[in-house]
Amino acid sequence: MISDARVPLEHHPSYGTAYEQMLEKVRYEGAYPTRERADEAVRLVLAGLGRQLTGDERVDLAACLPLEAARILTTQVPDTRPLTGWAFVKDLATRTGASPATTRWDTGSVFSAVAAHAGPDLTTRILRQLPTGYALLFGRAELTPAA
Repeated sequence: MISDARVPLEHHPSYGTAYEQMLEKVRYEGAYPTRERADEAVRLVLAGLGRQLTGDERVDLAACLPLEAARILTTQVPDTRPLTGWAFVKDLATRTGASPATTRWDTGSVFSAVAAHAGPDLTTRILRQLPTGYALLFGRAELTPAA
C-alpha cells in the first residue's frame, strides 16, 4: 500500500511535464475537480496495478509511462495471487475506504491514460497476462475464446 496516496501535490516534488500531462488526461477523463484528486487516483490505481503486473509487460509499461508514474508502478511488490478485475477494484476500495463505484471510476480513468501511453499492442499484452475483468476497466470488450 502506498503511504502518500492522499498527500496534496504541494507536498510532492515538482513533477515533469509528461506526468503533468498524464494528470490532466486523468482529470479530464475522470471529471475530477482538481489535479490533486487526479493525482490521488493515479497513485492508488498504479500502485494496485504494480501489485498485479509482472514480467516483460511490467517493464515495458514502466518504460512507456512518465517517470513519476513508472516509480509508483514499479515500487510495488507483485502479489503472489493475482486478482480478477472486480477483486482489484474491491481491494482498492477497501484500502482507501471509498465505495466500489468511486474506485471503479478512478480505475477506468487512470487505465484510460495508461492505455494511451502503452499503446494498443502493449495494452493487449497486459490484458492477456492479467486475470479476467481487466479489459472492461481498460475500456475494452472482454472477449472469451469459443469453447
